[in-house]
Amino acid sequence: MGYHHPLAGTRRAADYHLIYDDWDGSTERQGRALDTVIRSVLGQQPATVLDCACGIGTQAVGLALRGHRAAGRGLEMPVRAADMRALPFGDGSFDVVVCADNSLPHLLTDDDLLTALGEMRRVLRDGGLLLISTRPYDQIRRSRPVSTTPQLHGSGAGRTVTFQLWDWSEDGERYDLEHFQLIPSGDEAGDGAGDDRRVEVRRTTYRALTERQLAALVTDAGFDGPAWRQPEDSGFFQPLLTARRHAAP
Repeated sequence: MGYHHPLAGTRRAADYHLIYDDWDGSTERQGRALDTVIRSVLGQQPATVLDCACGIGTQAVGLALRGHRAAGRGLEMPVRAADMRALPFGDGSFDVVVCADNSLPHLLTDDDLLTALGEMRRVLRDGGLLLISTRPYDQIRRSRPVSTTPQLHGSGAGRTVTFQLWDWSEDGERYDLEHFQLIPSGDEAGDGAGDDRRVEVRRTTYRALTERQLAALVTDAGFDGPAWRQPEDSGFFQPLLTARRHAAP
């Protein structure tokens, strides 16, 4: 089951895969890493997964291709548009809830974060597993970068260039983000020729939650044992928080 991110509109969906040099490869790596964590916690049986911030589907598709019941491209799975603060599913519907790829920090207040985490807990079965990934904000808040390294999709004149500019608040906890894509003109797939490029710009605001802040919020929302797994240990590309819904005796 996938939840379609509310910021991913039609224009955005058409271009979003161009962020990745190898979308299929990224999907396979992320699915493999998350699958390893899920099976190490819940056992070897396939799980029923809600990706409550699936966006382009990198995690949902990767997990589905690993045998889990989740959402993805070219696979027969349901997808809904919804607000993660009011998930349209019954209590205890899922073995796993995934909220990856820095999606949760779009929520800027503790109240909104606790509401969303409470909904994730509600739709998990007893003993179910929560997986959240964010950017490495402990490190990022120390350095407060103002831009990201350009990423390339394609080659030669058909390359799409993607980068971000960050404008930090005075308290260093929030930043406004501008997401730029330079896409070869007249070629929606980004693999055409020519020197002209159109520019797509998207804007949003993030809350740069430290690992301690997010773990405390997860605990306050009623989860047990929040713990962080770093990329060098999990194989996932971002720090990954795991927590459990308490299993009834």
